[in-house]
Amino acid sequence: MVDASKYEQDLRKGVLVLAVLSQLRRRQYGYSLRQALAERGMPIEEGTLYPLLRRLESQGLLASEWRVDGGPPRRYYELSDLGAATLTDLTSSWVSLSTVMDTLLEGNRS
Repeated sequence: MVDASKYEQDLRKGVLVLAVLSQLRRRQYGYSLRQALAERGMPIEEGTLYPLLRRLESQGLLASEWRVDGGPPRRYYELSDLGAATLTDLTSSWVSLSTVMDTLLEGNRS
C-alpha cells in the first residue's frame, strides 16, 4: 500500500496561497495568522509561512508594515487591492474545482 501522506502534502501545498489570502482580509502578523489557520484546520510551519508571505508581498498581493503596540515590533500583513481581486478569482476557481472533484469522487467515500 502506498503512503498517501506525500500526496496529502502536495494537495495542501496547492491550497496554501488561497488559505493565507483568505485570512488576510484583515491585518494580521505572522504568528496570529498561523494560529488562525491552525484553528481552522490548516496548520502551517513557520518555515513555510514566512517565505510565502514575503513572496506574496513581492508579487503585489500583500502589503505589510512594522508596528509596535506595546510589545515587540511585529510585521503586519493585509491584502492589497490586487490580493483582494486574486482572492476573489481563486475562490471562484476553488468552488468550481471543488464541485468537479465532489462529482468525480462520488461513490469513493468510505
